[in-house]
Amino acid sequence: MFRNVAELVELAESQAIPISEVMIRQEIEVTERSREAIIEQMENHLDVMEKAVRRGITEQVRSVSGLTGGDAVLLQDYLKKGNYLSSETVLDAVSKAVATNEVNAAMGTICATPTAGASGVVPGVLFGMEKRLSPTKEQKVRFLFTSGAFGFVVANNASISGAAGGCQAEVGSATGMAAAALVELAGGTPSQSAEAMAIALKNMLGLVCDPVAGLVEVPCVKRNAIGASIAITAADMALAGIQSRIPTDEVIDAMYKIGQAMPVAYKETAQGGLAATPKGRELEAKIFGVALDKK
Repeated sequence: MFRNVAELVELAESQAIPISEVMIRQEIEVTERSREAIIEQMENHLDVMEKAVRRGITEQVRSVSGLTGGDAVLLQDYLKKGNYLSSETVLDAVSKAVATNEVNAAMGTICATPTAGASGVVPGVLFGMEKRLSPTKEQKVRFLFTSGAFGFVVANNASISGAAGGCQAEVGSATGMAAAALVELAGGTPSQSAEAMAIALKNMLGLVCDPVAGLVEVPCVKRNAIGASIAITAADMALAGIQSRIPTDEVIDAMYKIGQAMPVAYKETAQGGLAATPKGRELEAKIFGVALDKK
């Protein structure tokens, strides 16, 4: 039904339906399953996301490596003190993005959106908006379909793999997906969702994938946190009427080309960036007994 964002927006606007509905109808057509079955599957994904968030913000979840854990709880405690600098909504979303990734790093169950390494942004933004927007279950499910529609476009026209395109393809894509979905959740138009996607993704271009010790922990968890904050800001900008000077599809294409040009050291190999810093190598040696680049 649609191959790019322009076609996605056109379908939604010409039929006077939200982007989430376009995605639902495409799933029905492609999978030949009933609407009820498709909705039920997404409700299950939603349930997995919510359980991961709740666990991460209430338990001292720790990874086996010891590199990550407990930061989501720290943020929640910080929120309770009331002397934070940014908004409660943003920090709550950030903490829930961190929570999801900490659960992932601890081998817990999460929902890849679009990947495990970028699994915190979409649920972080969604559940971080509960107090502000009070979404119904149906609206939460539609949020996921909308984010999925934009993720579908990126996956088919660029990449959602850190090994192929750097972290811009993972956390960057997730940030754009969350921004677009948040616009629809807040009552924005399909065109505004596309603008939010473009604004968010533009600000993640060139982001490398440089996991310390080759693990999806440092700096992945905190990148999801920042991705959640960018997604909310991008959504607000789009809802204010701000447009991206570069069309969304061209931003996605630019991301693809940047990923193709990116050296292999910055594509999930742990050969460069933060993974290659003295501290990064020290942590790597501590975890594995010897640095990976020395093997």
